[in-house]
Amino acid sequence: MGLEIRQSMRLQQTLVMTPQLQQAIKLLQLSRLEMEQTIQAELRENPMLEELPEGAADEELPPDIVAAATEPTPPEQQPATEKVEEVKGEEGKNDIDWEGYLDKYQDQPPTPSGRDTSTEELPGYQETMTRAESLPEHLLWQLRMDNLAPDEERVGQLVIGNLDDDGYLVHEPGEGDPIVALALEAEVRPDVADRVLRRIQHYDPIGCGARDLLECLLLQANAWVKRAGGDPSEADASVVFRTLQQHMKLLESRNYPAIARELKVPLDEVLAAVKVITAFEPKPGRNFTGGDPQYITPDVYVYKMGDAYTVVLNDDGLSKLRISDTYRRALRNGDGRVAKDYIQDKLRSAVWLIRSIHQRQRTIFKVTESIVKFQREFLDRGVQHLKPLILRNVADDIGMHESTVSRVTTNKYVHTPQGIYELKFFFNSSIERTSGDDLASEAVKAKIRQIVSGEPADSPHSDQRIVELLANQGINIARRTVAKYREGLGILPSSKRKRYF
Repeated sequence: MGLEIRQSMRLQQTLVMTPQLQQAIKLLQLSRLEMEQTIQAELRENPMLEELPEGAADEELPPDIVAAATEPTPPEQQPATEKVEEVKGEEGKNDIDWEGYLDKYQDQPPTPSGRDTSTEELPGYQETMTRAESLPEHLLWQLRMDNLAPDEERVGQLVIGNLDDDGYLVHEPGEGDPIVALALEAEVRPDVADRVLRRIQHYDPIGCGARDLLECLLLQANAWVKRAGGDPSEADASVVFRTLQQHMKLLESRNYPAIARELKVPLDEVLAAVKVITAFEPKPGRNFTGGDPQYITPDVYVYKMGDAYTVVLNDDGLSKLRISDTYRRALRNGDGRVAKDYIQDKLRSAVWLIRSIHQRQRTIFKVTESIVKFQREFLDRGVQHLKPLILRNVADDIGMHESTVSRVTTNKYVHTPQGIYELKFFFNSSIERTSGDDLASEAVKAKIRQIVSGEPADSPHSDQRIVELLANQGINIARRTVAKYREGLGILPSSKRKRYF
């Protein structure tokens, strides 16, 4: 058997992830806020892009520009700089017909920096200067007003700097009292550091600087005694302190009768003490960590017009892009090859961005239309009539891949007659019913929430009882599934839902 060299041809299909395809996939899964940030970043980096004036309609991209931007570049002509070189002997293969483009699309009045400079849309002075006060700032202000000695103020700053978001003094388990380490760092005696800590613990909000939950609640109990003057009409102070110091585990489990037996006091006194304790704040710093509210802006609206539903994309707030008129005129006045290559490269990037944005919007529209078709009963009657739906159903309906539908529905929101929901909300597993169509898992969760909201306050339903009530409605579901859904809804077990007052 001899050795020989042969040439053979083989035809095969491969998927090449071009930079343009990667960009389109990336844009597809961005949220609305991330999309706005991406557009603003591209406006800063690409001089060929500019923002359309407010109220202007989208411009169609010229066919020759689209052809030049979408034509693939041979692999051997793709160096690290992504520069596209001219191919000799094939005129116009990689070049754009600038003369025809400039003649066909007349110049438009330029917009400085691509933006509307009207002062009416600029935020007011106070809107740019105000912000919420943080917990360290609030405590440091009180520390400075306390007229402490320099060494005391120094250790006080260290204490405040070592508080977590909930207001607790941070320390590692097993390392002992953290105030000793802070005293060494501030070069003061431990008793000085402890005295400063106690002052900070009585700043507003009371309880900051506590080392654990018990210390935090006891600090607030002391403040309550001083404020109430020991008035027994509200609650017996001794019962409040003994409950906290001796029976925290029973308090957490809401076993109030056991606390009454252990303290040898009537149950009414324990309930009065518990009512006071539940008014305390277990996380005194949480009011300073919420930040500004984050409002959801829907990506798409669904309106009911007569008996039909109409899908409308929300383009408000998203910058509309076009090719810069300034560089269009610069090309007419200059003939430098280096400048032309640079502008052509930036133009290709700009065209692909605009096309990717348009494709993203069209895909969101098609997916929402398909969801509306499947979930018509939900739109008419509410969450309890949500139908089971999986990604494959929508993908087959619109002729796309499941992964594309998954990307489109991530962090996208729709405004419907039933409220604002994430597009992922409409995809649910199926729960069997003894009669009729299957029910979506979200619809079962809504029924569980309805059952719990209507239960007796002094005798809440157990998970098994909820299973029985759902079975009466024709819904077959296991008790462990009810427990999983209940926990997902943030509903406590029946033993902790019982209310005594």
